[in-house]
Amino acid sequence: MCEYDFFMLMQPLLEVEWVVLKYYVVDAFADGVFQGNPAGICILPEMPEDELMQKIAAENNLSETAFVVQKYADEFDLRWFTPKMEIDLCGYATLASGFIVSEFVNKSIDTMRFHTLSGVLVVTKKDDLFEMDFPARKTKRTTITIKMQEAIGEKIAEAYCSNNSRDLLIILENEKKIQELKPDFNLLKTLANHLVVISSKGTQTDFVSRVFAPNMGINEDPVTGSTHTTLIPFWSERLNKKIMIAKQLSKRGGTLYCEDCGERVKISGKAVLYLTGEIKI
Repeated sequence: MCEYDFFMLMQPLLEVEWVVLKYYVVDAFADGVFQGNPAGICILPEMPEDELMQKIAAENNLSETAFVVQKYADEFDLRWFTPKMEIDLCGYATLASGFIVSEFVNKSIDTMRFHTLSGVLVVTKKDDLFEMDFPARKTKRTTITIKMQEAIGEKIAEAYCSNNSRDLLIILENEKKIQELKPDFNLLKTLANHLVVISSKGTQTDFVSRVFAPNMGINEDPVTGSTHTTLIPFWSERLNKKIMIAKQLSKRGGTLYCEDCGERVKISGKAVLYLTGEIKI
């Protein structure tokens, strides 16, 4: 092939006009990289079509990809997508979004207001912590079934479902049982539409948990801020404490600083930048 023929073949590619999106990966609820939960953050001039956001989230293949659009100096639109679907609340990707906004969008602000499917969520930077103010979510006790026992593979002490019945909270005897847990993911899919949360009182922290979401394309989520909107009021009442420290016992692990404020909860954690780049579509 001569040089002219090669150039003619490449010409359509050379004429492509790419749309470039700023993209970051942040480890949330982490003290260093490769800890906590990695979130993809896209900073955009305006929200793309839902189909495109879902494709980007599937391509990134992280538990969550967040899409952020600045409305005013300290106000932003925020949406979250798993590899399979859009969700209405995500804690760790909100924390990661606050981190990126404070580092790359507007370094002069400490308080950010995110407009989401769960209303306005406020993130406040306090030294190296990012504090999120979320609505509390209550649970109601439910019957322990044989299917639950088979899916978990450990003796269940108590079981609760969320008020919207999408999530299931299972209480085990102690932290060691949580650490050793090897659930049946196919059976877990039959227990809850969204999340199956396994929790117990902690040894080094006030309480611990692990979170599984196979119906959302996530067998185990490394650290899940949104589940603590349920866990904080639950353990606050059980332990008679308003301020608590929690640990999620995934392989990556993560620490959450928690406060029960009645109808609201505050969830704080650290964030670490792992990657900056561009998405070209």
